[in-house]
Amino acid sequence: MEENRVMVSSPFELRLVHLDLKGAPPKVSYLAQIFPLFHALGANGLLLEYEDMFPYDGELKPLQANDAYSSSEINEILKLAKLHELEVVPLIQTFGHMEFVLKHKEFCHLREVAMFPNTVNPHKEESLKLVSTMIEQVVALHDDLRWFHIGCDEVYYLGEGEESKQWLQEEGNTIEKLCLSHMKAVASHVVSAYPTVKPIVWDDMLRGMSEKTLRESGIAQLTELMIWDYSPDLDVDSKATLIKKYQKCDFSKLWFASAFKGATGVNQCLTLIGHHLKNHEQWLKVAESSPAGIIQGIILTGWQRWLFRKGERRCRKIPGDLQFGNRHLYEVMAPTSRLQRHFWQQYHGEWGMCKLFTFRPNGYQAQWVRDKVHSCPILFLNSDISGTFPGSEILSLVTQITFYLKSSVDELLENNRYVTGWFSPYHRKRKKIHPIMIHHFQPDALRLLTKWTTVTQELQTAMEKTFFISAAEEWMEENVQPSMQRLQGTIDDLDRAIQALS
Repeated sequence: MEENRVMVSSPFELRLVHLDLKGAPPKVSYLAQIFPLFHALGANGLLLEYEDMFPYDGELKPLQANDAYSSSEINEILKLAKLHELEVVPLIQTFGHMEFVLKHKEFCHLREVAMFPNTVNPHKEESLKLVSTMIEQVVALHDDLRWFHIGCDEVYYLGEGEESKQWLQEEGNTIEKLCLSHMKAVASHVVSAYPTVKPIVWDDMLRGMSEKTLRESGIAQLTELMIWDYSPDLDVDSKATLIKKYQKCDFSKLWFASAFKGATGVNQCLTLIGHHLKNHEQWLKVAESSPAGIIQGIILTGWQRWLFRKGERRCRKIPGDLQFGNRHLYEVMAPTSRLQRHFWQQYHGEWGMCKLFTFRPNGYQAQWVRDKVHSCPILFLNSDISGTFPGSEILSLVTQITFYLKSSVDELLENNRYVTGWFSPYHRKRKKIHPIMIHHFQPDALRLLTKWTTVTQELQTAMEKTFFISAAEEWMEENVQPSMQRLQGTIDDLDRAIQALS
């Protein structure tokens, strides 16, 4: 294959791709196309974060999104995963990030803080019953599970509810104990109900706890930790220290979590490949320095939505209300995830000698060039190069829109001297236009409108083949319509000014 590569074995026995279904969830037909690619590039598992896309039933039925998968579609997804040798690990939030549950009137009384729908009240027995029922319904549709991810990351405002404030006034009670008690209750339910299933939790709520607190809690006997960090300058030494700490606290297995998309900004439409590859390279270094046998596997996370968080961290969708932009489409991230998995499964280092290279696992093709600034590969967006991965048409169209739609409209309406000088907001409001000036910019405006109308219609069609209509409409409204409406409005005002001349 490519020259200037050093073949190495993977330090990760389990290599899972995270599918975050809370924003622009793909149709099953698209998953049928992308799963073979995941397998071809070395992935052997999926972390499925269902959120509101799971077909909850009975008292949990309100949790379903309008486009939630049906039970038969879940079965089809699981069959496709098995066909392509991808082990499934479900992820259900059970503590923080419970917006998709606690926003509903049926469950809002279970909020830790009445105003905020993010964290469940750990003092109420009904809270544990709620998340236990969610877990039971998800497990019921999955066979042969070995792990179940119960979330528990970024449990913001814990301890700020009225019941928590009263509880914390009692001697010996702390936020740490409150956090661990709920985690243990949920994990204990999983272990008790499903003895062959091991709960996984995100590690961030535990990082600052003392070794004594963690050991005495017994959480290590119930769960496996997933350490996450999506920064390109991840500190390898600090991660090695953290791993040693967790080992001393009796955690026998740890997972790592890097990211292939969605961890770089609230309005990121195109994936910053250099950022994610640097992050993954750092995780490889952490793996190399880790004790033998401690690493269970690695997850490549791919976040879809953003929602306000303390500290202005990553954000997430709250379906229905308080909703935030759905930016990172899976098609836009596909080349990044392909190169990352190819990188961490088979090759390590030696990029500097290779200026341009192509890889074709099982017929899929993409081309990349070296980014001299960030010292890692970036997608080569040359019109002569066409990718053939599932969704490549969407990537091409999204790239055009991201780089050129707004800038081309801004150039016409803000930098064209005939527009700024003779058709300013003042002139538009009064429908005034010099006849000569019409010919100086009307043809350009109409050509621009025609061009982008064609591109956006092509994108709408391509997206509706992959996503539900609501997701396609949302992306277009957020990323296309503002510029298109601005352009169309200018042309409409021009037409009215022309009519006023006659």
